[in-house]
Amino acid sequence: MAKVKLLDPADPRRRLDRYELIGEIATGGMATVFLARRGGAGGFQRFVAIKRLHPHLQNEPEFVEMFLDEARLAALIHHPNVVPILEVGESDSGYYLVMEYVEGDTLSRIVARSMSMGQLPPRHVALRILLDAIAGLHAAHELRDDRGQLLGLVHRDVSPQNVLVGVDGTARITDFGVARASSRLTSTAHGKLKGKLAYMAPEQTRGDELDRRTDLFAMGIILWEVLCGRRLFKADSEAATLQRILVEPIRRPSEVVPAIPKPFDDVVLRALDRDPQARFQTAADLADALEAAAKEAATTNVTDVGVASPREVASFVQ
Repeated sequence: MAKVKLLDPADPRRRLDRYELIGEIATGGMATVFLARRGGAGGFQRFVAIKRLHPHLQNEPEFVEMFLDEARLAALIHHPNVVPILEVGESDSGYYLVMEYVEGDTLSRIVARSMSMGQLPPRHVALRILLDAIAGLHAAHELRDDRGQLLGLVHRDVSPQNVLVGVDGTARITDFGVARASSRLTSTAHGKLKGKLAYMAPEQTRGDELDRRTDLFAMGIILWEVLCGRRLFKADSEAATLQRILVEPIRRPSEVVPAIPKPFDDVVLRALDRDPQARFQTAADLADALEAAAKEAATTNVTDVGVASPREVASFVQ
């Protein structure tokens, strides 16, 4: 499971309104995520994840508005493959988001742990995890306002670090902190990149207009990397990484790992097409193609089991 850096029980900062902060799960440039506990009558307790804006950003209007935007957007998405926002609060310590705590780990760490043992995650397990994440992403892309108008949400930071895989065998997409939507209070200044460079689509690196197909390119990167067991675009420098994203040929997965069934090649390369018009146009289209490739692979090879069940994913995570 994800490592938690426990806080000193005597630390007065452990108390955040009605929550007790137990330990630090992760920290980033904008906020820290804590494992927290809420108690109640009769010995009731519930574990949650609390994302708290860094103290030095509490008085920066741009960051506060981005933080509140994340809460407002993510709270509108009701889907089993999206980590739900339970509430947003403000205390003497500043703003915080309360999220459902997913017992498990990130796809990034799960893959790294498997690789450290000299093996890739089983392909059928990886496919179920990615299909779950794609389903959550599609729900986010289809988010509508009160008048039924699409919000045009783009996650902009789809990466293995933002896919949580629970011990229940379900994967969930998380962290809409840099998501773009037509209804956001804040907007990104032109030329300012949001997200992780090694998981960006070409148009994102250029600062062009983005839409849901930008997220699908990032999902294509994850799919390629999980199948092949290596990084696709990541290089020793940002300039070299950018060069790979923009111009270097993308190898078919079966050229890198011959055991990968060829039906997956076309799916991966279409998701990674540098022309957004040639990519899958929706996450649902990508999911359909990925499932079809898995079925075809299972049909042509009796040892291929297709896509794992949630129970099989749960067993692997455990």
